[in-house]
Amino acid sequence: MKARVTVTLKTGILDPQGKAIEGALKSLGVDGVASVRQGKVFDIELAGADEAKAEAVLKEAADKLLANTVIENYRVEIV
Repeated sequence: MKARVTVTLKTGILDPQGKAIEGALKSLGVDGVASVRQGKVFDIELAGADEAKAEAVLKEAADKLLANTVIENYRVEIV
């Protein structure tokens, strides 16, 4: 089974890397960029077929390792 965990900064948390990307896009001539927020994506393959168990395991992994829940949100998707 395949899953994706997407980690993004919470609203209101400054994103200097996103600002740097935004500036680089503008300097490359990419028009219409209003703002950029940077995040992380983890594509994970799991053994087994129990989606509910997989989601619970991945939420625990995100809470403990993949995301800093003080400043980041995460979303778990079974794909």
